[in-house]
Amino acid sequence: MTSKQSAYLVLNAGSSSLKFSAFRHHPHNDALETLLSGQISGIGSRARFEAKGADRRPLGEHSWDDKDSACRDTLLQYVLNWINATLVDDEIAAVGHRVVHGGLAISRPMPVSPALIDELDGLIPLAPLHQPHNVAPIRILAKNFPALPQVACFDTAFHSTQPPLARNFALPQALTDEGVCSYGFHGLSYEYVTAHLVESRPDLAEGRVVICHLGNGSSLCAVKAGKSMDTTMGFSVLDGVPMGTRTGSLDPGVILYLMREKQMGLEALEDLLYRQSGLLGVSGLSNDMKVLQESAEPAAKQAVEMFCFRVAKEVAALAASMGGIDALVFTAGIGENSPEIRAAVVERLAWLGIKLNAEANGRKAYDISASDTQIPVFVIPTNEEMMIAKHTINVLGQLAGHA
Repeated sequence: MTSKQSAYLVLNAGSSSLKFSAFRHHPHNDALETLLSGQISGIGSRARFEAKGADRRPLGEHSWDDKDSACRDTLLQYVLNWINATLVDDEIAAVGHRVVHGGLAISRPMPVSPALIDELDGLIPLAPLHQPHNVAPIRILAKNFPALPQVACFDTAFHSTQPPLARNFALPQALTDEGVCSYGFHGLSYEYVTAHLVESRPDLAEGRVVICHLGNGSSLCAVKAGKSMDTTMGFSVLDGVPMGTRTGSLDPGVILYLMREKQMGLEALEDLLYRQSGLLGVSGLSNDMKVLQESAEPAAKQAVEMFCFRVAKEVAALAASMGGIDALVFTAGIGENSPEIRAAVVERLAWLGIKLNAEANGRKAYDISASDTQIPVFVIPTNEEMMIAKHTINVLGQLAGHA
């Protein structure tokens, strides 16, 4: 009887979804093999399970009645049972979690403990729409499978290297000391892309790189010698460029105006800023960039143009943060899949000497630079789940080494 191989489960829990991936680790070459991925969507209404293999072929699907759709214990247990039944040659050795906020004190992936769960609960005021959902499966697994190792990986950790000039707001010091400052997010994506660039173009990775993580949630990051120096998302995931339904940067005076003149309360403001604005708000049509690009409506065109304008503006600002730019990278859903958006952004940066190769850009090549560009441009698909799996394996290895 052959022994089972170790599989590592990665969970990314949101308010209405639970995404999962499983990886097999090959210790002889430290490689990770993707086994499967999927998600449960519609949590709280009508939950639906879908899973695919590494080849993207469907492996399973299931749905629940309304009465079962809100029970995260039941849904998570279904995922675990299904994975155990599907991966007959593997057993789950550990679970890695994406956690949006690690605060100022946490700057690296951490093994889960009761003390860490309490610390993450204490950070809920900094990310009230994300943190509780990220922590929920950690708590469920800790209760039901106390011997199963868990590792928490943080979107804010990559940005812990930022200098105070980039991190602090022009607020009274007492508020800064309380943690009212810029944290930055999408750090796991930036870390993965940076590691990829280190392997493929170490000469550029040692320089000044602006990475554009463009998707339904979008941000940009200035990375110098592999470390985050500045980023567009700040205290919350609302800051920076306009997103699918989020405003991006907004004059704080607008909030005061809405409170005073429109009598808007906290919940109404939160709904406006997080769910009614961005591409959806400007277009009045959709938060989906593909839908907007295909639309003939003037408002849809305006939303697309505003997005490209703001992204190019932030690229220039982040270059200024580093004293220059040596490479530009596009990643995430829009950044990887829309040659039109990449072209429109780069067109606004032509004054920097950035030029695209139209043919390479159209087929989503790795290097989409024109031969005479002064600054190379790349498309690097991100893989936050694999980054989490790598962190999980490394943390467990460190724990074993200290045992």
